[in-house]
Amino acid sequence: MASAIELGYRHIDTAVRYGNEKGVGQGVRDSRVPREQLFVTTKLDGKFQGDDKALAGLEESLKRLRFDYVDLLLIHWPLPKLGKFSSTFRTFKKLQDAGKVRSIGVSNFTPAHLDTLIDGTGLVPAVNQIEIDPTRPRLAQRAYNEGRGILTQSWSPLGGGSNVAEVLKNDVIVKLAEQHERTPGQIVLRWHVQRGLIPLPKSANPARQAENLAVFDFELTADDLAALDSLSLGPDAGVDSDRSGH
Repeated sequence: MASAIELGYRHIDTAVRYGNEKGVGQGVRDSRVPREQLFVTTKLDGKFQGDDKALAGLEESLKRLRFDYVDLLLIHWPLPKLGKFSSTFRTFKKLQDAGKVRSIGVSNFTPAHLDTLIDGTGLVPAVNQIEIDPTRPRLAQRAYNEGRGILTQSWSPLGGGSNVAEVLKNDVIVKLAEQHERTPGQIVLRWHVQRGLIPLPKSANPARQAENLAVFDFELTADDLAALDSLSLGPDAGVDSDRSGH
């Protein structure tokens, strides 16, 4: 992580489930970049849903991070069978009002989940973090988010699991990479940026980190974007948010 911060990354995404909050906090301190110049997200999983359980959940995260606050706190996934994500989000608002969190949001929520949350609490999440890549564009979800003023973050923006090779070795993407003298990964990340998404690429390799960051000095044409959009496996292809473990 220190190499990523040194290269210029300022958004760091972690979660209780990832088991790396302690390391993330140490990495921030080791970087010597002032805390206020970094944007740190963490996520609370199912055991912290309902009955103000998120109060203790965030406190534990802050202790591991050795921070006074996080910039963004997310419900990691809705777990609708529990029926507790609305009460959990009200607790998140308490944490925000107390200054423990700057912004609050969700991850892996569908429009139906968001309708329930917003109607039940009167609160609109700042962010919905969902799986998106050109083969899984999640068009309906993105349109819903935009209509509600919710920012869309893309996890596994280069393709998830075995799908990474499927995406980065796709003939259309490889051809565009050759035309722009870029890597396939840079083409895909630029697609996210130009589609108004916030991609969250993951790599421990400094060379790959630098490559992933270098996507702001070129632009895909309308035809390029249309070619990438044509890779969709279906407008709403993507993760089952009830079972997501990202």
